[in-house]
Amino acid sequence: MDANPPGALAALIDALRALPGVGPKSAARMAYHLLQRDRAGAEKLGATLGHALSSLRHCKRCNNFSESDICPTCANPRREQKLLAVVEMPVDLNMLESTQSYNGLYFVLMGRLSPLDGIGPREISMDKLLGRALDGVVEEVVLATNFTPEGEATAHMLGERLREKGLKVTRLARGVPLGGELEYVDPGTIAQAFRERRQV
Repeated sequence: MDANPPGALAALIDALRALPGVGPKSAARMAYHLLQRDRAGAEKLGATLGHALSSLRHCKRCNNFSESDICPTCANPRREQKLLAVVEMPVDLNMLESTQSYNGLYFVLMGRLSPLDGIGPREISMDKLLGRALDGVVEEVVLATNFTPEGEATAHMLGERLREKGLKVTRLARGVPLGGELEYVDPGTIAQAFRERRQV
């Protein structure tokens, strides 16, 4: 007797494995749940994902996801135009915003250096960051990458390149725990790290 799931179900399980931290068993449980217990939720998930894929793009200034060429944060004239915080991912930007302690602008790398995974300066939009930081308005770049080995290597490389261009470069203070990722750090700790940032 053939115990393999039907082709459409196998394809759904395989697609769910694209999510971080989801293995074969978890993907199968999710697929069976959506199909058996929450078909309306499955339809909404499919439609919403399709809409996001067709309507979202990268902001031309900060590289974050946006529904327009320039995102609302970059278009806000009340933001401090001379400050540019560099983060790894959109979730990191969201955490910094939740602290309400930073009113500058951002650049989202959409990753971090990881030579073992084939991620180098080109894959994290290094040239785009340099173009943004050298717009003649930015005076200080705050390196707000995570305090993981990859995040530290990314900050080191970015700091060297930006200093070569004559920019003031600072790094978040160590209020963020070593090995910590901003997504999981409480807003008070991040706010303290911003206040105690240092020049690099």
